[in-house]
Amino acid sequence: MSSREIADLVNSRHDSVKRTIGTLAESGVISYPQIVDGIKSANGVVPRHYLVSKRDSFVIVAQLSPEFTAALVDRWQELESHQALSLPDFSSPAAAARAWAEQFELQQTANEALAIAAPKAAFVDQYVEASGSMGFRQVAKLLSANERQFRQMLLDKGAMYYLGGVLTPYSQHQDADRFEVKTGTSETSGHAFSQARFTPKGVQWVAGLWSTYQMEISK
Repeated sequence: MSSREIADLVNSRHDSVKRTIGTLAESGVISYPQIVDGIKSANGVVPRHYLVSKRDSFVIVAQLSPEFTAALVDRWQELESHQALSLPDFSSPAAAARAWAEQFELQQTANEALAIAAPKAAFVDQYVEASGSMGFRQVAKLLSANERQFRQMLLDKGAMYYLGGVLTPYSQHQDADRFEVKTGTSETSGHAFSQARFTPKGVQWVAGLWSTYQMEISK
């Protein structure tokens, strides 16, 4: 599947999706993707797309927008239904076992991705009555997360970084409407300040991200 298809699927900018793929590949979470040229546009620009495997596409969507994981499963089923079916040689026990193992692994990958996305529904139910955005500590409390681990997760997953000693979201996550950054001036000291807050969409997204992180650190 191409990075362009994933961007269309999760309603995100293609360049944001490619940045996420690059970050995940550099951290070793997914394999380095193949790069291919897209269709030349009217102004002569040739876009470049990433091609990712089925397993890696689930990881990417879980990172970008967990709520779209089910749609990704449907898309893969659609793609695979268009391919000619090639049955293994069942007269060979080794070939049959290998085919069964491959199918089982793919199904397990899909199930794990859906399990990662599922917790966000519970958090939405808790959050739906609240209005506006939520700060770092409020979200950590909502997720019953240790603040130190939660902060480290945001840094490790490329969600936020320190700017002048303040946790700041990366631009792609602001573009995806997961954060809003409030700025102002302190009435007491007169110093300018900025504070990143999670939007309702950001709370849904980070709930899935936190679930994934917990699975990783528990291994």
